[in-house]
Amino acid sequence: MKKIVAILVGLLAFAAVVSAQPRAFGVRLGYGAEVSYQHTLGNDFGELDLGVVGPNGFYVSGIYDFNLGSAGILNFYAGPGVQIGAATADNVFYFNASLVGQIGTEIQLDSAPVNFSLDWRPAIYLNGGGFGWTGFALGIRYRF
Repeated sequence: MKKIVAILVGLLAFAAVVSAQPRAFGVRLGYGAEVSYQHTLGNDFGELDLGVVGPNGFYVSGIYDFNLGSAGILNFYAGPGVQIGAATADNVFYFNASLVGQIGTEIQLDSAPVNFSLDWRPAIYLNGGGFGWTGFALGIRYRF
């Protein structure tokens, strides 16, 4: 599992380096912790997150967020995505795939290359887990 996490982090870093459009890199903290990468796509943005849950679990989320508008330094967004994850517990391997949605707000400071976000990411688990409501998180990212 460590090799998979290392490969995913490497791919994320490579995508950040070769990209020529506005982007942001940081963390998203909520249920678990995530390394978060955002890439502007016209007026909208894509988000790729690599997260850890507990000592033996990880997941990858990909979301396309639509810009819903702004009010001053606040931007509002929502969009669909997918999430896959794996974990081990008591020597049993678990795999999870889910459809996710995300809705939130983001503060982009003009005086510093930092943005802060607060969002909710509910999930529909495709392999029998039902619906997940606990996807609230605070994001802190460096824009470059």
